[in-house]
Amino acid sequence: MFIINLHYTVPLEKLDFHMEAHVKYLKKYYTADVFIMSGRKVPRTGGIIVAQADSKEILEMIIAEDPFHQHRLAEFEITEFLASQSHPDLKDLLK
Repeated sequence: MFIINLHYTVPLEKLDFHMEAHVKYLKKYYTADVFIMSGRKVPRTGGIIVAQADSKEILEMIIAEDPFHQHRLAEFEITEFLASQSHPDLKDLLK
């Protein structure tokens, strides 16, 4: 399990120009059961994505497809963790 921490490095106007492509990217990996949840930080200085992947290296390749990464709009930090507990309703979602 991974937490991807995005920190925006450009003004929001520049970021918003690429938002539609970013949302399309997110949907692709929700459909592939890689992304579990995502959203903006408050205040809006970045975002968080919770993901599952077989390795950090695979997740890094997936992140490389994000328009925010491709256009250098955000810095990405990946934290891997072992989920030892979760809500019972997530059982079928989590690998």
